[in-house]
Amino acid sequence: MIAKLWVVVLGMGLSMADRPLHAEPIPSSYQQIAHEYDIPPGVLYSVALQESRMRLRSRQIRPWPWTLNVAGVPRRYPTRIAAYKGLTFYLERGIRSIDVGLMQVNWRYHQDKLGTPWQALDPHHNVRTGAKILASEYHETQDWFEAIGRYHSPGPSVQQKRRAKKYARSVAGISNNLSK
Repeated sequence: MIAKLWVVVLGMGLSMADRPLHAEPIPSSYQQIAHEYDIPPGVLYSVALQESRMRLRSRQIRPWPWTLNVAGVPRRYPTRIAAYKGLTFYLERGIRSIDVGLMQVNWRYHQDKLGTPWQALDPHHNVRTGAKILASEYHETQDWFEAIGRYHSPGPSVQQKRRAKKYARSVAGISNNLSK
């Protein structure tokens, strides 16, 4: 049922500009976590790609676990330790608007779910935290397209809803290009 709903979302006239990635397999860890939270695997992995993708030396594009977005400025670190040092540096200076890890979970709004800075950067914990948020949005809306948009921009204003819709279209374009 969930997969059929997502196929309908993908059929919503997407332009080529919305399809930035070539087909990539969904890693088994994303499939497992998606199953745990009753989320279509392509949705979960596409959100991670939208949030933290990076082209590796192998030319593959993958979500990057050591990604921070500090007050709107993305930063990619080479290791978990380096990302941890970066995260604690900003937190010690009182900066709280920091998106953390693979799923870019916002520290200000979800610190209680993220736990400690070190735990927030644990890839499995970070994806599970993002999955909980995404599943919660779906349970609230009963619509994957809207839930995806609200994952990024949950606010009620016209501008926030516009930003949410644009984000959901981008994620749908990514998902459309994943190999099944």
